[in-house]
Amino acid sequence: MSAFQRIAEIFSKPPDAPDLAVAQWRALSRQVPLMYAMLVANTIIVAWTHYAVAPVTLTVYLPAALVLLSIVRAYMWLRSRQRILSIAKARANLRAMIFVGAALALGFTSWSFSLFPYGDAYLQSQIAFYMGITTIGCMFCLMHVRAAALAVGICVLGPFTAFFVASGQETLIAIAINMVVVIAVLLIILLANNRDFADLVASRNAMAHRQSETQRLLDENHRLANMDSTTGLPNRRSFDRRLAVALQDAEATGRTIAVARIDLDRFKSINEIFGQLAGDRVLLEAARRIDALRRPDTFVARLDSNAFGLILQGPVDEQTLSHAGEVLCGAMRLSFDQPEGAIRLSASAGFAASRPNETAHSLFDRADYATSVAKREARGRAVIFSERHAREISQVRRMEHQLHAANLEDEIYVLLQPQFDVSLGETTGFEVLARWRSPVLGEVSPADFIPMAERTGQINRITQTVLRKALAASVHLPKGIRLSVNLSANDIGSTTAIEQIVALFGANRSPCRIDFEITETAVMRDLKQANQSLLILLGLGARIALDDFGTGHSSLTHVQKLPLHRIKIDRSFVAEVTNDPASRAIVKTMIDLCRNLGISCVFEGIETEEQLHALVALGGTVMQGYLFGRPMALDQIDGYLTRERGLRHLEGRAAS
Repeated sequence: MSAFQRIAEIFSKPPDAPDLAVAQWRALSRQVPLMYAMLVANTIIVAWTHYAVAPVTLTVYLPAALVLLSIVRAYMWLRSRQRILSIAKARANLRAMIFVGAALALGFTSWSFSLFPYGDAYLQSQIAFYMGITTIGCMFCLMHVRAAALAVGICVLGPFTAFFVASGQETLIAIAINMVVVIAVLLIILLANNRDFADLVASRNAMAHRQSETQRLLDENHRLANMDSTTGLPNRRSFDRRLAVALQDAEATGRTIAVARIDLDRFKSINEIFGQLAGDRVLLEAARRIDALRRPDTFVARLDSNAFGLILQGPVDEQTLSHAGEVLCGAMRLSFDQPEGAIRLSASAGFAASRPNETAHSLFDRADYATSVAKREARGRAVIFSERHAREISQVRRMEHQLHAANLEDEIYVLLQPQFDVSLGETTGFEVLARWRSPVLGEVSPADFIPMAERTGQINRITQTVLRKALAASVHLPKGIRLSVNLSANDIGSTTAIEQIVALFGANRSPCRIDFEITETAVMRDLKQANQSLLILLGLGARIALDDFGTGHSSLTHVQKLPLHRIKIDRSFVAEVTNDPASRAIVKTMIDLCRNLGISCVFEGIETEEQLHALVALGGTVMQGYLFGRPMALDQIDGYLTRERGLRHLEGRAAS
């Protein structure tokens, strides 16, 4: 490419990339006022030295016009330094600077040549020096915009060279050649500097872009780390951090705050029946309702799958909290209209107000306990933590400590409750029931220590102890009588627990007469793992019974997929069988289902002869309940079996 083509490209090519155009304008806004100051000073000096020898037009009026124009342009640039220009405006100013620079260069050059004939050799040399040094200075000031610097250089260098070469004077010709060489070298340097400046701006902009992208990713990660993606509410991490800050502020100002936990009751069944997407839509709508009802000073977050947390910083007296609980729980009872149909559910809530020197952990624990009380005693309602609950927690903590330190072999004992087959007129098995007699606490109800053992991970130890005692007891029972042992969700969901059970059977070395009872809740956690565990137990010669049938969410699915030998009908159906036609119809359906599947059916909770007559009439055979015998110790079994003829008498009366 020729030099002329390169020069033409510099002038024809639009101002550089957007970011570079802005950077060039900012650089010029600092340097151009200095350039005009230099022009004004140099022009005044030249006009002053020629004042006595040149016409007043050339020494006063014309330079005054050029100086005034320079001052106006300098003022415009100074004023624009405080502005934030758009990219389009910056480009327009750069284009204008090219033409204005060229015009001023021609104006000052013409004025300089008009003074040259006046004066001696010194003044002529001053003109040459003025034009050369001013041109170099202007080009340096315009170095960040190569087109403007090149325009000034060409507009001065061309006439300068032609004028001095045409004079025929060797000194002036030498000055012209010297000027050409200097300007040429200067242009090369300026062009290289311009490239370096463009590269620097591009590098700085790339770095700024990377920093901006990094910050955006950090902000996005922070948002995702602190926000629940399903509901758009803050998540548990945000809740914990906000609660700690709120407690500190409350402690410093002597105020009281409150924490609430809201659990959607039986939410898992929604996912199982309607699907995960429907469950997510219900969660989103529940979050919207809670957020719409909250006070401005209340913080709402989603804590886990079906739980929401609130931090209340306004009035937190008992009446206010009670009203808030009624409103929130009432809002959850309204139907959730989904494409799959109307979904109805309830929510249980627990509230706890802060105390002096409270920690975030203890405050939330009290609200969580109040929620568990609500789910247990007032499902679908709100419970406010009270002193009664504090005493209960203290008792539970004490119970947990004693259970953890307990010698289970000595403290856990078993009772046996008979299972009577009215069609055979004899007892065919006993259910093994765990009891705990603590040397510190005394007798502890299984309704208290079994759930606590499951929650604290102690249930596997209890199961091992009960199973050892059941295997030992089976040796003393008549042949044909089987023992039923309950397994928890932790047992069948743990490969280690199943291996321990296998080891116990291996050490027993006697025929297996154990039936393992599992609940629907236990298998719902992981049906595949439960099935694998049960197959291992079947390989030991054990049989499997599904306990509390009819109280879960997917009973028929479990009956179909699990290797079952027996189903135990929950006592809630038995209690109403004598006076509720619907209960009788359900029981009849269950009996027919078991008969068609070839598995036996046991009814729990038989307490009256009326219930017995009703169940026998519907086709029931195996019964368990106080009517046939209360839970008894092993040394009472022989006496019970000798009285079995009395139970046969009951069977005869039931059949009559």
